[in-house]
Amino acid sequence: MATISDVAKKAGVSIATVSHVINNSRYVSENVRNKVIEAMHLVQYQPNALARSLRRGKTHTIGLILPDSSNPFFAEMGRVIENEAFLYGYSVILGNSEGDGEKESHYIRVLTEKQVDGIILLAEGNRSEPLDLLLNQKMSFVLVDEEIHNSKANIDIVVIDNYGGGFAATEHLIKLGHKRIACITGPYSITLSAQRIIGYRDALEKYGLKYDQSMVLQGDFHQETGYIQAKALLSRPDKPTAIFACNDLMAMGAMRAAFEMGISVPKDLAIIGFDDIDFASFTIPPLTTVAQPKSEMGKIAIKLLIDRMTNADHKFEHICLSTKLIIRGSCGEAIKEK
Repeated sequence: MATISDVAKKAGVSIATVSHVINNSRYVSENVRNKVIEAMHLVQYQPNALARSLRRGKTHTIGLILPDSSNPFFAEMGRVIENEAFLYGYSVILGNSEGDGEKESHYIRVLTEKQVDGIILLAEGNRSEPLDLLLNQKMSFVLVDEEIHNSKANIDIVVIDNYGGGFAATEHLIKLGHKRIACITGPYSITLSAQRIIGYRDALEKYGLKYDQSMVLQGDFHQETGYIQAKALLSRPDKPTAIFACNDLMAMGAMRAAFEMGISVPKDLAIIGFDDIDFASFTIPPLTTVAQPKSEMGKIAIKLLIDRMTNADHKFEHICLSTKLIIRGSCGEAIKEK
């Protein structure tokens, strides 16, 4: 393997001059610089990027921890963040926590040991240990898609209006004439899930419909629980005419359950999801859903992180973005009174 000494000898310059060219640490004439670069190619010298980065105190890498990379929403968010980081000259190291707090903490330790410049954490649940680790290690980081109510003053956070999205989804179903509207939730321990449920409940109450706890079944944001809970709801004597699933994957599971039970969507049952993942427009019928502004979330998260990495005293920000109702075919038209 070629060394910096080999480059210096080939170019006919000092080792210090080669170092200045590689690190751009001092002025070197264009002629000499070109000689050094040509010599590097000739001897096939590869600079140690990690060592050079550590000398400068920067590695130009960002850690990204996702709760579930198999969930299309998080995969799409990861793609947005990676693309945006690349535009700023940063590479991304990915960790998949699988919604496990212990695994989140493990990845934080690993990424810190690898000297990443900052971390973006898409948390699943309000867990203190991973955040305490980041704070104690004075790591620049941004929390995305989960609220930490008692830490707004010292954490950069990017979230969406989950309450407003849950309200809008339910209101859409009510305005179509539905009165028996069920909800398949995410885990109650996750703040964003709880906010969507409250939005659902408040919309019912606003329009004079009774909130029925038995019509609210807990899922886990995966297709299987959407399928299982929809089957339970649709087996009731007073089965719902509409289901609000708190994410698109569970909505797709509910669509499968309805199909197997001979229940037509949207003729006999309206289904609405949340997230607007790429697959949502390809279901049959296409899924009505509440869109999260994934691109904007990713761009803001990267911008906040870079601001924090370049200025530790930068004002901490808590940004909440609006959602948008995307109307497709799975809710159909207004129903007739029954």
